[in-house]
Amino acid sequence: MVERREERVAKQLGEILIDGAFISREELEAALDTARKSNRKLGEVLVEQGLISQETLATILSFQLNIPIIDLRQFKVQPEAVALVPDQMAIEHNILPLAVDGDTLTVAMDTPENLQLIDTLAALTRKRIKPVIPLNINIRDAINTHYRLITRIAEEISEVVGQAARPVAEPIFAPEVISQAPIVRAVEMLLTQAVKDRASDIHLEPQKDKLRVRYRIDGILHEAVSLPLGVHAAIVSRIKVMANMNIAERRRPQDGQFSATIGGRQVDFRVATIEGDHGELLTLRVLDKSLSFLELGELGMSSRDIGIYEKLLKSPFGMILISGPTGCGKTTTLYASISKLDSMGSNIMTIEDPIEYRFEGINQIQVNRQAGITFATGLRAIMRLDPDIIMVGEIRDAETANTAIQAALTGHLVLTSIHGNDAVGALLRLVDLGVEPFLVTSAVIATLSQRLVRKVCPYCRAMRAASAEEVMAYQQEMGEVRTEFQYGRGCNFCSHSGYLGRTAVFEILSMTEGVRKLVLQGAPGAELKARALEDGMTSMRHHGMLKARDGVTTPMEVIRNVFTIG
Repeated sequence: MVERREERVAKQLGEILIDGAFISREELEAALDTARKSNRKLGEVLVEQGLISQETLATILSFQLNIPIIDLRQFKVQPEAVALVPDQMAIEHNILPLAVDGDTLTVAMDTPENLQLIDTLAALTRKRIKPVIPLNINIRDAINTHYRLITRIAEEISEVVGQAARPVAEPIFAPEVISQAPIVRAVEMLLTQAVKDRASDIHLEPQKDKLRVRYRIDGILHEAVSLPLGVHAAIVSRIKVMANMNIAERRRPQDGQFSATIGGRQVDFRVATIEGDHGELLTLRVLDKSLSFLELGELGMSSRDIGIYEKLLKSPFGMILISGPTGCGKTTTLYASISKLDSMGSNIMTIEDPIEYRFEGINQIQVNRQAGITFATGLRAIMRLDPDIIMVGEIRDAETANTAIQAALTGHLVLTSIHGNDAVGALLRLVDLGVEPFLVTSAVIATLSQRLVRKVCPYCRAMRAASAEEVMAYQQEMGEVRTEFQYGRGCNFCSHSGYLGRTAVFEILSMTEGVRKLVLQGAPGAELKARALEDGMTSMRHHGMLKARDGVTTPMEVIRNVFTIG
């Protein structure tokens, strides 16, 4: 019965689309055939093939079934409605409960013609189900936003500590406590939610009367949940066990790492601890391998800079330095660079800490200090293995810097990263590490510096007036007056921040003759930067404001991340 009704709805949808001249009869027949073979909905196939838009489909289904449309971007979802339907059922059937009004539960669903599903929901919730059709939104994204596993953590751990938190002076180190199911599930939920929220870091911070858990999302820390202080030691010890760290040692800093499969994806976690005022602080760096690798064209470079950089990557020898602070995407850029190189005709070797993404056809080496393999010793060993191209994860000391310089001078292309404020700062940093200026100018062919800025949320973007500070900064950099830019108004999908995701802004300094002479003369950074700009470099400030002009980010994001530089 249900299948017959769904088939009838599909045929009626097709006829309406033909009558409205949205599609032809031939296109409908082909889409129906694809839908039958793949066991999918006709509307889904039509949207996938680009024959109609998601908005058109939602509007016609609304008219056809007499079911209202709702914009999930702005609708305030009630937690009590979400609590009525288990997350497994919501994910399996692609539905999202929105609101409870008396005995009526409003549910967003992309198959409102499925009467069997509606009856099942009514029996489960003991409510009358009012289906609505979401406009221009993937329900799965909304499900991931509103079914937050982290909200159940307090309930899970209450089985261990009860309602009253134990004093922090009573650490729960006993293995039988650490391995209890509630603690194991609580840690699993923390990690799973972090991956779902696209967090780059997880911070566990004991306070005077609670354990604060914060996620860094798009570069900004957000408090995820507050837990009773009494579970702090048990959760920290559980993570230490997973990372093969000493659970009995709290006074000394420790480092560790582990891997976990979350949502079908392999995710690595790097763990660091140190004793704080109210107990042990613990931070996890989240390395989601499915998200970390981007192609060169996806990083955010301008088309001009992509052309310059790809030409640099074809150099037979020399050093390319990528600079910036921790977390600015240097490793992502290194990986994107490696992916552009010819691994069949060249011997490409890397020394990394850790190896975050594995490439076919490239020889990658992991730093292992216990075995005596550091960046410097590993690089010296690589030099004896006939490499053509070498990637060094990071230059941290004088020994690594000088060894990498020698590699670049002896006929190898060396890609590496270094901490520096900008492209000029990368050159000065090498000199600070003890590399002679004449070696820097002989080996380095270019430096690239970058920062990450948040992107305007595509679901709630709109033009509005900029602040006086933004107008002034834009005018100062671009030489023109502009008072309106794209901003996110805040919606469910960006957690009402107005931003969703990040992109990079870049500057590429090529080692021109003018820059080379100034480095040899020991010129200050400001003079070097002025010459680089004169020789054609586009600064990060300018690149950032170009992105603000195009609506990718906002002037305030550029000011916050870039305008403190130079």
